[in-house]
Amino acid sequence: MIIIEENPKGETYEKLIDLAFELCDEFHLVVRRDLGSTRQLEPILKELESSLKEMVVTNEWTGTLLGGGQKARVYYYSADEHARKIVKERADSLYEWMQPNLPEDLSFLKKGKPWLVNIAHEEESYIMSESEYWIKRIRDIEGLKIAFEEDEI
Repeated sequence: MIIIEENPKGETYEKLIDLAFELCDEFHLVVRRDLGSTRQLEPILKELESSLKEMVVTNEWTGTLLGGGQKARVYYYSADEHARKIVKERADSLYEWMQPNLPEDLSFLKKGKPWLVNIAHEEESYIMSESEYWIKRIRDIEGLKIAFEEDEI
């Protein structure tokens, strides 16, 4: 596991997003009613609508498990060029993907498995990759502060 130690911002954020869109086939965004009004999230959800694969009401998504019977709407999107443009334009850092301004926890999946996991409120994110090629590409992102941690079994 590759831990992202500092919020990727600006050009570093853009390069990380470009890499995620290059490698992954989908991403998700989360909308939680327990965090207040979701009205201001409607414009971005509408913008991304053509890339929407499905929306699921659940208490669990990449990196998060809600307790107390709480549920959220998890929107799964195709990692296509249309969505890439919007994700890069709407935020300037990974941890901006947080309500009330944006949907929560922008995270990327490759063939249904987590690749970039983002828990914005906790300012926690990590990348699940064992491929030497992709690890080198991650290391090549200027300004990205990372550390390596062995997966616990």
